[in-house]
Amino acid sequence: MANNLTSKGQFVEIDFTAAIKQNGDVFDTTLKDVAKKAGLADEKAKSFMVCIGEGMVLEGFDKALEGKELGKEYTVELAPKQAFGERNASMVKIVPIKLFQSKGIMPYPGLSLNMDGLIARISAVSGGRVVTDFNNPLAGKDIVYKFKIKRMAADEKEKLACLTEVYFHQLPSNAIKSFEGKKATIKIKKETPKRTQDVFTKKAKELLGVDVTLEAE
Repeated sequence: MANNLTSKGQFVEIDFTAAIKQNGDVFDTTLKDVAKKAGLADEKAKSFMVCIGEGMVLEGFDKALEGKELGKEYTVELAPKQAFGERNASMVKIVPIKLFQSKGIMPYPGLSLNMDGLIARISAVSGGRVVTDFNNPLAGKDIVYKFKIKRMAADEKEKLACLTEVYFHQLPSNAIKSFEGKKATIKIKKETPKRTQDVFTKKAKELLGVDVTLEAE
């Protein structure tokens, strides 16, 4: 049986539903019917592939994927430390209302917005002061994942496709220009950071034994 169990470094296709333990609210899923019922964007709900142990999903969920049977349904509960972290009081800031108004924003309690790349939630507005919470909305919450590992990757090209989507956020059908033997050529966007390129080529070699040449569009 051990040979049929998943292990670190394997590429697997998964289905899952993630919910807040305290109230059962679903915040992410790969299942269209569940997404629709939860009021999520069901057109984006679909199975996807990850490499176990490579941090492509939350740490606790990543570890839970190891040692599992294909096609069997599992449930794992994650404490905040394994999921989105504990709430941090220092992440709650007092921001002058004029800062929002200068950007054409009228803040109100419950408003969520992107501020300098961080998701912020307005907790209170009073006397020209805006209490702004930069904690992840899921910080401090216990998370429940229900999941199933559908299958292993069919071949090395499918594994390379998985890495391409994760690192470059591009459709593999457009990005992978050629792949023969242990050599591949991938088209990437010219603005792709050098560090991302270096990590990708290192991972392709480390996980797949493939030498990758990157070509900017």
